[in-house]
Amino acid sequence: MNDRQLVAAAAINLFIAVAAGAFGAHGLKAVLSEPMLAIWHTAVTYQMVHALGLFVVALLLPRLPGRLLAWSGGLMLAGIVLFSGSLYLLALTGVRVLGAITPLGGTAFLAAWALLAWRAMAR
Repeated sequence: MNDRQLVAAAAINLFIAVAAGAFGAHGLKAVLSEPMLAIWHTAVTYQMVHALGLFVVALLLPRLPGRLLAWSGGLMLAGIVLFSGSLYLLALTGVRVLGAITPLGGTAFLAAWALLAWRAMAR
């Protein structure tokens, strides 16, 4: 992914995270149980943090060009889809098997941050 694509992905994900947070706080409060609302809010938090991470990667790409940062951004985006997406679906449907997808997203997040650190330390 290039810096413009990452900025667009970040902005779209931040928009979705803000909307999902508001929807959870106002629209789902009377519908979901407290544990499911907590799962929803975890999804929102991780989406927000990693969308900001996409902005960081986009801003660093011109300074630290290379594939590692592009991969880092791609993994952050995949992590958002897998981690937050599976938690949103779990909260809305109660289908527990969706929780098995969540660690894949968490692994993508970890790999993204590791690649970012690796690229920052590389000469």
